[in-house]
Amino acid sequence: MSISINAKRLRASLPDVVERVRKGARFTVIYRSRPAFEIIPVSEPGKPALPLADDPLYRAESVGRSRDGRTAADHDTLLYDR
Repeated sequence: MSISINAKRLRASLPDVVERVRKGARFTVIYRSRPAFEIIPVSEPGKPALPLADDPLYRAESVGRSRDGRTAADHDTLLYDR
């Protein structure tokens, strides 16, 4: 379950939020009355947080041109070390 927190409160209580995330808490950050992003604990080094088959971005089709000249497969290699 994710805890909602607005951006202003996040800035004011970042050390507390970091400590809670390290213990497993997840936060959804609200910016301008809309969910903007999530803060989740990192996985153990070398172990993905989700199985790659469950990650919607892994091996996703290209939606446009990359500004860095890399292909979608190149980005998968960089992001997922595969």
